[in-house]
Amino acid sequence: MAKEKPDLVYGTLDMLILKSLQHDPMHGLGIADRIQQMSDSVLRVEQGSLYPALYRLEAEGWVAADWGVSDNNRRARYYRLTSAGRRQLAAETDHWVRITSAINLVLAQG
Repeated sequence: MAKEKPDLVYGTLDMLILKSLQHDPMHGLGIADRIQQMSDSVLRVEQGSLYPALYRLEAEGWVAADWGVSDNNRRARYYRLTSAGRRQLAAETDHWVRITSAINLVLAQG
């Protein structure tokens, strides 16, 4: 039996983070939890991957961050999607649909 690969496909983490922020600002742990929830617990994002990605997305201007207080009364950075981030999410989603459709065509061959 093949070993299950829990790792994300390279380049998808940014898209998943942007998608998780589509409706509401969230702190880092909330983003990781949201991705896990949306994927029926198949995808788990570790802090060692999440925070560098958030900093990169912030540097790109796709997310912005403000300090706030979390549910457990701790100071946390809350990330929100910017207009540029919404455009990037749409572009990455379109690209993902094209790529996965092409892969599905190859897999469906005889």
